[in-house]
Amino acid sequence: MSLVTSRPPASTAEPAAFELEIHTVFQGAGDATSPVWILRVGDDVLIARLRDNFGGEAQMSELMRVDLGEVPFDESGATMIGWADERRDGRAPDRLFLLTHPPVITYGRLTPPEELPGPLGTIPAVPVDRGGHATYHGPGQLVGYLIVNLRERQRGPVDIIRMVENALIEAVGSLGFEAVRRDTPKGAPSLVGVWTPDHRKLVSIGMRIRGGITTHGFALNVDPDLSVFDTFVACGLADVSMTSLRQLADEQGRETPTPATVRDAVAKAFQAT
Repeated sequence: MSLVTSRPPASTAEPAAFELEIHTVFQGAGDATSPVWILRVGDDVLIARLRDNFGGEAQMSELMRVDLGEVPFDESGATMIGWADERRDGRAPDRLFLLTHPPVITYGRLTPPEELPGPLGTIPAVPVDRGGHATYHGPGQLVGYLIVNLRERQRGPVDIIRMVENALIEAVGSLGFEAVRRDTPKGAPSLVGVWTPDHRKLVSIGMRIRGGITTHGFALNVDPDLSVFDTFVACGLADVSMTSLRQLADEQGRETPTPATVRDAVAKAFQAT
């Protein structure tokens, strides 16, 4: 991969959650288009173009797999800080935590109030220190938190997002479901995530990088209550249609993969053992 970057002077402020936009630009007469990633970290902006000699799709190298059960969201937030500190201090390797949450709606710092549930909503809405907008976590969903040292891997924010998308597409494909990633048109809300070919969203991705360590991660809809997504604007996309492996399996006339099967497929795709 060749990476061309343009960065203003580094900010001295505390590192902030990043926001990622993906655009496609025309390189010149006779040239193909290539994706351009615009990354906003606080007041800093990083522009990166992935050129044609990328050398294949970015892949995730080996992680330690940690299986948890249902974890209250507020508990996981506090614990995640400790996980990141352990990785930063070299007391733990790169890890993929797989878990579920009780029903909760989480939202990033750029989420407008009008995108959140109304005052009569029964599910708590909790602000979080990650990129992205509002999303739902609850039973029937697999949540993955990635605690990875990007500096040791010599990788950047663009790489980790692409790696997560690719790994989840591979996992879903191994379960018999076709999935894709999408580029974000210029000026449009971010389309980071994993989608069906007909543009229903299957996986939401929202991450934070601080001191070179990633936190937060992804939420894969296995068999959640999809009606919850109708009570707020999911992922900052007013017209988004959310889907699940259960819904896709029903359309194919087949059984929904079990939660254990989905966990194993995701772990394998992330090379997490």
